[in-house]
Amino acid sequence: MPGFRSTRPMRALLAALGDGSGWRHGYELSKETGLRSGTLYPLLMRFAERGWVEARWTEAAAPGRPPRHIYRLTAEGCRIAAEQPDRGGALRLRPA
Repeated sequence: MPGFRSTRPMRALLAALGDGSGWRHGYELSKETGLRSGTLYPLLMRFAERGWVEARWTEAAAPGRPPRHIYRLTAEGCRIAAEQPDRGGALRLRPA
């Protein structure tokens, strides 16, 4: 893909989204990958613009809580994730 350069944060997020869990909340993805919100959410938006990720709103889990976005890979996103080099298992950028 012209102009596409895979970075470690991109690979970490693609690996987390591609683990077969389906729809995921951003907070859950942040905890799993170690990506901070200033990196995670711009990546999710970029992935959505490229057609790799779809996002939707969910209803609040409890009264008084705001709705949240959830994310999952599209078929194209799954293809991109599968093409990423495996560098020794799941990527995590910082300790839990």
